[in-house]
Amino acid sequence: MQGIEYNFLNIALLRFYYMNQPLSYVDPQAKVAKNVVIEPFVNIEKNVIIEEGTWIGSHVTIMEGTRIGKNCKIFPGAVIAAIPQDLKFGGEDTLVVIGDNTTIRECVTINRGTTDRNQTKIGNNCLLMAYVHVAHDCIIGNNCILANAVQLAGHVSIADWAIIGGLSAVHQFVNIGSHSMVSGGSLVRMDVPPFIKAAREPLSYEGVNSIGLRRRGFTSEKIAEIQEIYRNLYLRKYNTSKALKIIEAEMPTSPERDEIISFIQDSSRGIMKGYSFK
Repeated sequence: MQGIEYNFLNIALLRFYYMNQPLSYVDPQAKVAKNVVIEPFVNIEKNVIIEEGTWIGSHVTIMEGTRIGKNCKIFPGAVIAAIPQDLKFGGEDTLVVIGDNTTIRECVTINRGTTDRNQTKIGNNCLLMAYVHVAHDCIIGNNCILANAVQLAGHVSIADWAIIGGLSAVHQFVNIGSHSMVSGGSLVRMDVPPFIKAAREPLSYEGVNSIGLRRRGFTSEKIAEIQEIYRNLYLRKYNTSKALKIIEAEMPTSPERDEIISFIQDSSRGIMKGYSFK
């Protein structure tokens, strides 16, 4: 966000208006670009940048260290960049970074980062529904949807196009792969590989997210290729190491194949298991 040119006349006018009426407060050190709409009872602290076209609903609190992109919508009751709920936090300067065209619904809470990643980041074109909590050092990619009351512990990573069902709780340090879909009410304790559906308790493989992939332009041939990869991984009773060797040896090289292999090899918590019918 460096190098952005702000209309400082408009900024001065906004500050004059919001600091000279009793309904909202914008700190003089905050940088609010033109065309930003700030509704009554909003509090914006210092060291905040809000880019053009963003709408801030009433009773929103935007705290120090926030960076909000263009054309975002922040609904009433949201609290952005409160300090981490982490006893190790020592007051260091960290950020919350929110991309363009992202919608944050009522009463969402997003905490600042710690020295681990120095920021909590939400990508472009995301939707965080009401009562979502995003803890410190979480990284959420582009085009993600977190349904109502999803709760992310610290250091969670969610890749592009993932969808997390409502009331799900995600354990700290878990990684969720791109184009994956997690069912509502899930307890996500292990990593969720890309392109798949996850459901049941304990959370388990429920097939490839074929409907979502078709909607995003994946061909039938590409979806079949992904399905065959996961047959080796989950349905043919190989252990993970053997399944990976078979996938590398027998499946044609492709970005999707390599993404799946890299995700599994890089998993520190281990990936979720296939469903057992016991």
